[in-house]
Amino acid sequence: MRDMKVETPMLYTETTIGALFREQAARYADRDCMIYPDRGLHFTWREFEARTERLAKGLLALGLRPGDHLGIWARNVPDWLTLFFATAQLGIVLVTVNTAYKSHELAYVLKQSDMKALALVDGFRDVNYVETLYELVPELRTRARGDLRSGAFPQLRNVIFIGQEKHRGMYNLPELFQLGEHQPDGPITEIRNAVQCNDVVNMQYTSGTTGFPKGVMLTHRNILNNGYYIGERQKFTEADRVCLPVPLFHCFGIVLGVMAALTHGSTLVMLETFDPLLALAAVQKEKCTALYGVPTMFTAELNHPMFDIFDLTSLRTGIMAGSPCPMEIMKRVISDMHCAEITIAYGLTEGSPVICQTSTDDPTERRVSTVGKVLPAIEVKVIDPETGGTLGVNQQGELCCRGYNVMKGYYNMPEATATVVDAEGWLHTGDLATFDEEGYYRITGRSKDMIIRGGENISPREIEEFYHTMPGIKDVQVAGVPDPHFGEVIGAFVIPRDGADITEEDVRDFARERIARYKTPKHVFFVEEFPLTANGKIQKYRLREYACQKLGIQKSDFDAQEASDADTA
Repeated sequence: MRDMKVETPMLYTETTIGALFREQAARYADRDCMIYPDRGLHFTWREFEARTERLAKGLLALGLRPGDHLGIWARNVPDWLTLFFATAQLGIVLVTVNTAYKSHELAYVLKQSDMKALALVDGFRDVNYVETLYELVPELRTRARGDLRSGAFPQLRNVIFIGQEKHRGMYNLPELFQLGEHQPDGPITEIRNAVQCNDVVNMQYTSGTTGFPKGVMLTHRNILNNGYYIGERQKFTEADRVCLPVPLFHCFGIVLGVMAALTHGSTLVMLETFDPLLALAAVQKEKCTALYGVPTMFTAELNHPMFDIFDLTSLRTGIMAGSPCPMEIMKRVISDMHCAEITIAYGLTEGSPVICQTSTDDPTERRVSTVGKVLPAIEVKVIDPETGGTLGVNQQGELCCRGYNVMKGYYNMPEATATVVDAEGWLHTGDLATFDEEGYYRITGRSKDMIIRGGENISPREIEEFYHTMPGIKDVQVAGVPDPHFGEVIGAFVIPRDGADITEEDVRDFARERIARYKTPKHVFFVEEFPLTANGKIQKYRLREYACQKLGIQKSDFDAQEASDADTA
C-alpha cells in the first residue's frame, strides 16, 4: 500500500500576519480593504492599517504584552478585525468565543484559556453579553478599570467594550484609540520585530468527543499559508471582492475568508450577521466576485422571495463548506447565482483548517461527491483505524494529515493533544475517507461521535455531562439525528429517575437557559435502557435508528453515519 502524498513545495511565506498586513497595506494603499455595505462603511488598506496601529498602541497602554490572551466575544462588527490585526502585531493571542455561548460556556473558556482581557459587544440574539459577564464577574461593578481582581477568574484584568457606550469597570474602544494616539512608536516597533511565524496568534475552541471544548492553538505560519492556498484554489487576485457572511470566530471566517483575502490583496465585503437578503444585496451593491457560506446559507439565499430582483452576475467563485452540499443546490448556485467556479473545502480547526479543496475548474459532480484534492505542502494518508496500516485507492479508513497546517496543540492539554497528533506529527482527523485514482477525496463517515449541525461541531459528551446536572434525569445519551435543513440535529435519549415528572419541553428548556442554542436538542426521547454491544458499549447508531423510526426518517438518510459507528463499535 502507498501513502497518498502531494509534492511539498516551499511554503508561501514564513513571515507573520502583522508583517504581511503592513506589506499589503503599502502595496494596495488606496484600494478597498474592508467594506460593510449595510453601514456604508469603507476602509482602504492605508486607513485600516492606521486604525489597527492606533488600537495596538492602546492595548500596550492598557498593559497587554506578547503572549497574553485577549478574548473576543462579538458578532462580525467592524472592529473585530481591527482587534485581530492589532493583537497579531503585538504577539498577543486572540481567543475567539462563539457568539452563541451562554454563561456556562463562557465561564469555562474564560478560565481554561487564562484570559487576561476580554473584548465584547452588547449581545447576540437572546444573550446579553454585558449582563452575563457581570453575573460571572461581579467584581467588575466595584473595581477600577484596569485593576480587576476576580476570585473566579484570577487571570482576568481588563474588559473592553466594543462600541461607544460606557459600562462600569470596562474601557470602550474609543478610549483605547485615544490612548494609542499618545503612545510612542518605539515599543510597538520593538515588539513587532520580535514576533515569530511559529508563535500562536489565535486560539479557537472546538468541540471534541471528550467533554468540554479544547483551545486549538494556531500559529501565524498555520493560518497564513492555509489562507494563501485556499485563495489559490479560487484563483483570487487583488481584483476579487469576497462577500463574507460567516462568523469570524470560526476558521471559516478568519482563515478561509480573511487570510485568503489578505494574502491576495482582495477586498472583504462583510456582514455583521448572516441574513440572506443582506447577503444578496451586498453582492449586488459591491459587485462581489466570491461568496462564502454553509449549504443552509446558500439555500436561504436561493429560496428568498426577493432573490430574482438581485443582479448576481459579478459572482464567479466562493466556498461552500461545513456540511455536504446537495447536488440540486450546487447546480442552482452555479446557474442561478452565476458561481460557475464555486469550490468545496474540507478540514477541521486542528488542521488550520483546510486539508482538501476542489478547484474552480472541477466538474460539478466532483464538487458534490468529493472534497477535492489535498492542498499543496500537506501530506495525507488514509489508515486502518484498528491497525494503523496505510490503505490504498478506494479503501475506507481514517484520514490523517501532516505538514505546516497541523495545530501547535490544545492549550494546557498535552494528553489530549497526544491523542490526535501522533509522535510522527500526523493529525488524526477522526473522519473516515477514501481517495480515487485521480487523488480526489471523499468523506464517508466519522470514526468519532461528533455531531455536525449546519457546520457547527457539537460534542455529544459535553451535552451528556451537562444534562447529568438536571434534576429528574438518571442517564442520558446524545446522538445526531438526520435533518433535511442542517444535515443533522441533536437527539437526546433520556432515562428519567424513578418518579420524576419531566417532559420533552422541560429537557429543552433546561438547555435553552444555560448553553448555546445550537446545542439544545431538537428531539427528546424517553427510553428505559440504551442498546449495548456485548462488551457494554452504547450503540449510538441504534439510538439513531430508533429516532428515525419514531420520526419517519428513511434509513438511507443516515447510512454513512451508521457505517461509521459500526466500524468502531
